[in-house]
Amino acid sequence: MESQRIIFLSPLLLSLLLTTAFAQLRTNFYRNTCPNVESLVRSAVQRKFQQTFVTAPATLRLFFHDCFVRGCDASVLLASTNGKAEKEHPDNLSLAGDGFDTVVKAKAAVDSNPQCRNKVSCADILALATRDVVNLAGGQFYQVELGRRDGRISTLPSVQNNLPGPGSNLDQLNTMFARHGLSQTDMIALSGAHTIGFSHCNRFSKRIYNFSPRNRIDPTLNLQYAMQLRQMCPLRVDPRIAINMDPATPRTFDNAYFRNLQQGRGLFASDQVLFSDSRSRSTVNLFASNNAAFQQAFGQAMTKLGRVGVLTGNKGEIRFDCTRPN
Repeated sequence: MESQRIIFLSPLLLSLLLTTAFAQLRTNFYRNTCPNVESLVRSAVQRKFQQTFVTAPATLRLFFHDCFVRGCDASVLLASTNGKAEKEHPDNLSLAGDGFDTVVKAKAAVDSNPQCRNKVSCADILALATRDVVNLAGGQFYQVELGRRDGRISTLPSVQNNLPGPGSNLDQLNTMFARHGLSQTDMIALSGAHTIGFSHCNRFSKRIYNFSPRNRIDPTLNLQYAMQLRQMCPLRVDPRIAINMDPATPRTFDNAYFRNLQQGRGLFASDQVLFSDSRSRSTVNLFASNNAAFQQAFGQAMTKLGRVGVLTGNKGEIRFDCTRPN
């Protein structure tokens, strides 16, 4: 109930609360302690990206799943000794290992510099690595605010109902994002992250086989695309088969995702609703016709997302090992 009440705070009060939380973040936070942190992270991420493209969507999704649960505090990275950490929740089990490995490698690169050792938080490394994979995949370079501290707590219950599901409607999406100070435009721009990466058949199979008593196939889904999905995801075959989120340019961070929505080729119902609902269609049309507008909006939304629930100053810590508290 508390999370629902925060939505009804006045815009001014919500703005003040959010401003207080991230007031200490700034792009040059490590200017004196680790001035080359961005190049150290970038080099490690680039090497990982060259090994496998999955690095990009995996790292981007990891950042989102971290920030939306306890705030951007790298709690999703904490290992579990009793099966009750965030990463063990069913909504996080599909997080690709390449995202975690990217942060581990970037952390090692930063700590290999004596001046930087144990000076940069895992939360900041994840934020920088996320920007870098987006840029390496073709997205716009945006500045990353730094100064986050790492959280010490990671629990299963904190994940529950805090991540948007593939069947979410527009009201549910707007409510969940507004909880974190993100607008509908921010939500639509961040949904554009589905222009890279993949999902599994069991996340959308209902849309192509058993949508409703009246329609076997979701009527908002392009019929030809639905038939292609059926071929790739046959019944009684491994539901974990991976399907590209963007059937047009799955390895390029561009605005093809929004053009797909115009054609009824959104993989999730939560994707397609952005076009089928008239309240959000105009923004989808703008991003579909103007890649620069999408890229700019995405960078702005990522900056706002990176401020959610941050720990700064003497709150939290800088983990020596990203997988466990100090």
